[in-house]
Amino acid sequence: PSGQPRSLKAAREHRVPEDADQILQGKTMEVVAGLYAVKISAVEKQLLDGLCGEDAVSKSVLAHSDLIPGAYEGGLKIWECTFDLMDYCSETEMQFTNKTVLDLGCGAGLLGIVALKGKAKEVHFQDYNSTVIKEITLPNAVANCRVDGDDGKTSKPPSKRLKKAKCSPDLLSKCRFFSGEWSKVSELLLSSSKPFSKYDLILTSETIYNPDYYGALHDALSQLLAKNGRVYLASKAHYFGVGGGVPLFEKFIEERNVFRTNTVKIIDKGLKRFIIEMAFKISS
Repeated sequence: PSGQPRSLKAAREHRVPEDADQILQGKTMEVVAGLYAVKISAVEKQLLDGLCGEDAVSKSVLAHSDLIPGAYEGGLKIWECTFDLMDYCSETEMQFTNKTVLDLGCGAGLLGIVALKGKAKEVHFQDYNSTVIKEITLPNAVANCRVDGDDGKTSKPPSKRLKKAKCSPDLLSKCRFFSGEWSKVSELLLSSSKPFSKYDLILTSETIYNPDYYGALHDALSQLLAKNGRVYLASKAHYFGVGGGVPLFEKFIEERNVFRTNTVKIIDKGLKRFIIEMAFKISS
């Protein structure tokens, strides 16, 4: 890692309006991996038309760019390792009941929504760009928090049922949404007057592509993870052109001597991908 500091985009919390259903107005939804999700191409069109979003995010769409370091960090795309980690949660029957969960670098928020549907006590979503939270993450959470009016059960795909259900305030009240750089979000959470419990589980996918960000990521994880908590990180082996990847990140973690890491799954199809479990060395 070069040690170059990441642009410190200020953190902010995005409040859910009282009428949460208004968040879905004008949104085109589809079903992705069994969950409701905003159709990304429709959001990109709105960005190109200047109807929503940060200038940097609009520029990234115009340039067909996955990343503009320090400006746009890829949240408009659902990266393949997200599905790897969703599969792992399902295969291992990961227990979310009564746990506090952070979906770090959440993008569409699918990992956090899986935790929410798994009866997590509280789920927080963080992405670098406020546009991603407002236009994608929040609508996705609202859509997946809908319940059928008669029996109170969570509404399920297909999407034609979406309009027939109302958002459950009980489910949505378990969620908080944040945008901004990791250190700034950590600072906001830890200094807030609002009660904050450190996370039992932090789920994160494709967040180690740039070695310049390893320090900020490590500090956020060490500050926000509960003493006996676990981080589950999904990543490609290497990110060509950006420089990051699993071996370099594991070396960085080893040098810091705060966390222990364990590779819990390898996906050896195409470009090799990993799921890594992290825990404090001092934890039980």
